[in-house]
Amino acid sequence: MALYCIGDIQGCDHALQRLLDLIGFSASRDTVYLLGDLVNRGPGSAAVLRRCMAHGDALRPLLGNHDLHLLAAAHGARKPSRRDTLADVLEAPDRDALLQWLRAQPLARRHIHGQQPLLMVHAGVLPSWTADETLQLAGEVESALQGPDLRAFLHQMYGNTPARWDPALAGPDRLRVIVNALTRLRFCSDEGVMDFESTESAAAAPPGLMPWFEVPGRATAATLIAFGHWSTLGWLNRRHCLGLDTGCVWGGCLSAVRFGNSLDDRELLQVHCPQAQAPG
Repeated sequence: MALYCIGDIQGCDHALQRLLDLIGFSASRDTVYLLGDLVNRGPGSAAVLRRCMAHGDALRPLLGNHDLHLLAAAHGARKPSRRDTLADVLEAPDRDALLQWLRAQPLARRHIHGQQPLLMVHAGVLPSWTADETLQLAGEVESALQGPDLRAFLHQMYGNTPARWDPALAGPDRLRVIVNALTRLRFCSDEGVMDFESTESAAAAPPGLMPWFEVPGRATAATLIAFGHWSTLGWLNRRHCLGLDTGCVWGGCLSAVRFGNSLDDRELLQVHCPQAQAPG
């Protein structure tokens, strides 16, 4: 049995198939975590969702900002943009089944490999959050996604404020901060104030900001966190930080990491992808 993480797929189903072939994926033997943004910008969003559904617990996704965008568009909370490629889901004969499956996926996951914990999110974790708190807070959003007031939640989900976490937050503001941290975060201040304007590489942090994983004293600093979302960051391989968005949809690679006997034992496997869209 092998353990893998795969970065942002963004509707590039043919690339996903080639990567699964490269790693010799077996649904009866292997566990593969998909780090969010399953859909959008690439040509095969519906095919990606169907592939995940067909493989059951062997492919274990979590939700990214594009996945939430699909749910919002499907429920009238967001208009598809000219760059979206979501029509094959929204107009599919099995649309309801695809969307129902998607809304049941988590925003964060944890896997114990040997005795080592691996925490997985799409974008980032705020500096003050422990791994346990991250999973608990993600669960609050998951309850809203799976609850009877989904449409109301999706209509209130968007916005850049509040920009920092406060445990006293409640209602839509609380859920919005959690969503933004887990699915949109790149840079923040050392006090955890989030920035959503810059999408540059980690080396081009705006004044007063830094990559979320470099904030001094971060509560999850001793836990390996695997994430995607940041294509301009690319492949990042540190002992406690693993970035796997290598720009598949932009003509880069779709990347997987295979873990050996421990989480420190890692092998990078990649397939090159045709460019589906141009950045910018």
